[in-house]
Amino acid sequence: MPGELFPDRIETERLVLEPLTTDHVDVLEYYEICSSDPGIEKVTERLAWDPHETVGETLEYIESVEKRIDDAAGIDYAIRPAAGEEGAGEIAGAGAVSIDWDRRAATFGTWLRKRFWGRGYSGERAAAMMELAFDRLDLDVVEVTHWAGNEKSRRAIEKYVEAHGGRHEGKLRNFDAVDGEPITQHRYTVTQAEYEASGGGPGVLDA
Repeated sequence: MPGELFPDRIETERLVLEPLTTDHVDVLEYYEICSSDPGIEKVTERLAWDPHETVGETLEYIESVEKRIDDAAGIDYAIRPAAGEEGAGEIAGAGAVSIDWDRRAATFGTWLRKRFWGRGYSGERAAAMMELAFDRLDLDVVEVTHWAGNEKSRRAIEKYVEAHGGRHEGKLRNFDAVDGEPITQHRYTVTQAEYEASGGGPGVLDA
């Protein structure tokens, strides 16, 4: 169970978020999505993971999420469209919150299956995660990055960062490496003060 830090269910206007754990997600279903869902190669081409090759790889990842929850280091949520949405109840993707308590910072990450692109789910999920980071966990800053050239992520991130009063911090050249290749990233941040000045979150978490 996620425990007191992380809610085990978050309901937004159009989404239901549940922890990406074996209590809430079927491992075989998640494997099928992460290995052979139509368009998965396109989804992962600018992410730090490749399509899963075995069920064991999927289980290992879910177990790593469960460990991060136990260690209070963060959580991944499965994103499901709510009732009334096309594909209601299906896993549409996942959103991660990684916490650095020393820096009092949360790092966001997300991905969506291709058939769920273009619905604004990334921003709706981000608004709920901002509320988690600032109102529930009392962190100072939220940060999010995208690979240079990932225009789809850039547009989505810029929209929700601006909506919460944040900013583009800059371009980080050769900031990371994946499979031996250097990756340039763009970094965005929202501070707690900026979040509060923008009006705060959508009010989807328990007080």
